[in-house]
Amino acid sequence: MKKVIYAGTFDPITHGHVDIIKRALKMFSHVVVAVAESPRKNTLFTLDERIEMVEEVFKGEANITVKGFSGLLVDFVKEEQSTTLIRGLRTTMDFEYELGLSTMYQKLMPEIESLFLPPNEKYAFLSSTIVREVALHGGDVSDFVHPYIADKLGEKL
Repeated sequence: MKKVIYAGTFDPITHGHVDIIKRALKMFSHVVVAVAESPRKNTLFTLDERIEMVEEVFKGEANITVKGFSGLLVDFVKEEQSTTLIRGLRTTMDFEYELGLSTMYQKLMPEIESLFLPPNEKYAFLSSTIVREVALHGGDVSDFVHPYIADKLGEKL
């Protein structure tokens, strides 16, 4: 079984993230969604809340596992006995940032590979930050996130 890791803060998980995960399942037999603690990002939702939300979105999907982690992503990848990361890229700024990260990952774990997936065109503009901003100002986020996530945003804000 070939397992791939898709890591992020998922604060909250959006339809764009879901699209990347589902597309990754076309290439790999199992996707581990690695929810990063990321204390410096000052997330809206706690790590446990974000894990629970991602689990709810993928409830019943046997080939998707959701796990939280803190520390270095390469250490998590080693623990999961994988060597492959999926990374989503929306913009050239994302590419520059992710290229730098993937170079560092290979320095720390030479056998690791990063695969970059552009978003589906309808999600090219979508980010967790944008969704949080829209929700914060009372906007309708139902086109951007799973209904459960929209409800959680409403409760939180």
